[in-house]
Amino acid sequence: MALPATAETANSAASPPSPPAAPRRRSWRTRLRHDWMLLALAAPGAAVVVLFHYVPLLGNVIAFKDYQPYLGITSAPWVGLDNFRVIVTWDPAFRNALLNTVIIALIQVIFVFPVPIALALVLNSLTSERIKRVVQSVLYLPHFMSWVIVVAIFQQMLGGSGLLHTWLRTKGIEGPVIIGNPDMFKELITAQVIWKDTGWGTILFLAPLSRIDLSLYEAAAADGASRMRQLWHVTLPGLRSVIVLLLILKLGDVLTVGFEQILLQQNAVGVDASEVLDTYVYNNSVIGGNWGASAAVGLVKGVIGVGLVLTANKVAHMFGERGVYQ
Repeated sequence: MALPATAETANSAASPPSPPAAPRRRSWRTRLRHDWMLLALAAPGAAVVVLFHYVPLLGNVIAFKDYQPYLGITSAPWVGLDNFRVIVTWDPAFRNALLNTVIIALIQVIFVFPVPIALALVLNSLTSERIKRVVQSVLYLPHFMSWVIVVAIFQQMLGGSGLLHTWLRTKGIEGPVIIGNPDMFKELITAQVIWKDTGWGTILFLAPLSRIDLSLYEAAAADGASRMRQLWHVTLPGLRSVIVLLLILKLGDVLTVGFEQILLQQNAVGVDASEVLDTYVYNNSVIGGNWGASAAVGLVKGVIGVGLVLTANKVAHMFGERGVYQ
């Protein structure tokens, strides 16, 4: 026979279950003892980052000094914001470098950034794993070449006495001037970047492509979706978070458009067509000796990059993406 319910049992049955207690936060000493091995493995890498990436930031103080190498940073006199005058007064050399940098950056964001995505989609569609590995190995190879070798290869292929012009002359055709032509310099360096880094960039997209559930493609095909509709509604959403993350990081580095690559070819096309902010800093500091103004330009460029990353990350949060950080 069932016993009558008491008031305590009735109240306990009516009240909702209490939420589980939050896990107790461990002290930093406990976590240090527990994770000391992981911290020890990460310590050398962290030391390298601090030593070569954060300590040099202290050198930005020369942007506010009349720095000369023989005086040193501590002995150089303070000049305040005088070194930023080239930016405020819109110095013609600085204006030319900034304009070239912005144009090249826009070209690379629009035309270079999507190429690894398209190539990754093509590689992912290959059914033979052996062919895929061979193609990937060939595409990765240019990334490990220095810019000296890449520029030399393009010179041998597209130069006035290169293979292309030599072959065209045998056909009685006078080919266009590509190497050394200021009007085609931006297109040339864009092609060089695509040839060198596109294959390596596919790695970042092939990994998330391999994690997309194949049942999603089967369901889309069962619903009558074509290959293009499957690409639009299944593949690209699977890559969206990676694309947003890399685009944010690209915006932070958007004003750095290839110092070594451009410097190697600057004498052939002239400063007007090839001067960018990085070469402007080099030519005016190391070559020209104007260290303070060059440091001011570099400092402003870094601040703009940080601002672009923060702004782009905020916009990504507005669209529901995680971005670089939350």
